[in-house]
Amino acid sequence: MSVVEMKVPTIGESITEVTLSQWLKKDGEYVELDEPICEFESDKATLEFPAEAAGKLIHVAAEGDDLEIGALVARIDTSVSKGSGNGAPEKTAPAKETPKAEQAAPAPAEAKEEHPATYAAGHPSPAAAKILKESGLPAEEVKGTGREGRITKEDAVKAAEAKKAAPAQPAPKAEAPKAETPKPAPPAPAANFSRETSRKKMSRMRRTIAKRLVSAKNETAMLTTFNEVDLTEVMNLRKKYQDRFVRKYGIKLGFMSLFAKACARVLMEMPDVNARLDGEDLVYHDYADISIAISTPTGLVVPPVHNVESLSLAEIEHQIAELAEKARNGNLSLEEMQGGTFTITNGGVFGSLMSTPILNEPQSAILGMHAIKDRPMVVDGEIKIRPMMYLALSYDHRVIDGSTSVTFLVRVKELLEDPVAMLMDL
Repeated sequence: MSVVEMKVPTIGESITEVTLSQWLKKDGEYVELDEPICEFESDKATLEFPAEAAGKLIHVAAEGDDLEIGALVARIDTSVSKGSGNGAPEKTAPAKETPKAEQAAPAPAEAKEEHPATYAAGHPSPAAAKILKESGLPAEEVKGTGREGRITKEDAVKAAEAKKAAPAQPAPKAEAPKAETPKPAPPAPAANFSRETSRKKMSRMRRTIAKRLVSAKNETAMLTTFNEVDLTEVMNLRKKYQDRFVRKYGIKLGFMSLFAKACARVLMEMPDVNARLDGEDLVYHDYADISIAISTPTGLVVPPVHNVESLSLAEIEHQIAELAEKARNGNLSLEEMQGGTFTITNGGVFGSLMSTPILNEPQSAILGMHAIKDRPMVVDGEIKIRPMMYLALSYDHRVIDGSTSVTFLVRVKELLEDPVAMLMDL
């Protein structure tokens, strides 16, 4: 028997351990060369692990296991061929006794049954299977648009979004039979006074996020300074040029590109905010790689947009949109997750009015955007209603002085309140 051992490959310089999130092939199932057999979840991304040979798959690790780089994951018995169907080697007696004409016939029939089992209509791709599992959606209820009806990532994402948007219908069905009785009150209190608990292992990404957040709180001298910005001129700019912007660049002009551009401008003016601490040295950057916080089903990721100081608003918007799509589909590469000299996070999209964002180590500062609210403000001695947003800048006091942090935030506020002057480089 010839056996190939499948071990966790080297994924990245900083990654020493992964979690086997799910098996894509069953124990004892026949696999082809380069066919994905399982998924690994690293600190930053989910990766498929392809078979290194064709043959019968033998599981060694279990789903949920934490595996070090080089650890044994599975074995592949290469003496088993695809035609043997259930995984038994082709050294069975009937195969030698039957004529060649009859022996050749069953193999294609078996092969035809093998293909639908992998790519048949309704079977999800690995990434789609993960999304469906997290959303609690059975594959039978999702229509696949991929090759031969296979469920793609996009199909799974749309189905999950449709489930969230659709009104809950099981409750009315459950209450329908009880409607015949005069007062069906007992079921509701039973649910409200439930005492059941459940336990679920944290995903590797969630564990990594937890460690990084605790490290940022414990290992940095983090403080937060606040200010507020009047977005009247930004909103007027978007309203006046939005249609022309979309026609020319094929994407909307959002708030994030304007905020990123303003921050990049001030980061070039104030290099201390764009620096990081490395031991007893300060590392300065003559570029602004701004990490954009993106919420995904598995956690928050912060891929950077590189050289924001040199990009146009349209280029920034396109790069943010591309990174966001990849992040939500689980397609971000490790290279796209690395780097960044400053971070912007927008809690306002979730309704946050004010917060203190936590540093994204090893960076020294992070800007928190919040919800835009109409508030009465005194303008030229008169009370006027203005679209206001609270800004929060969290910073590492070991690197950035208090006066520097306040000056940075005030300067960002000035640029956003006069965006035309900012874009004219005045």
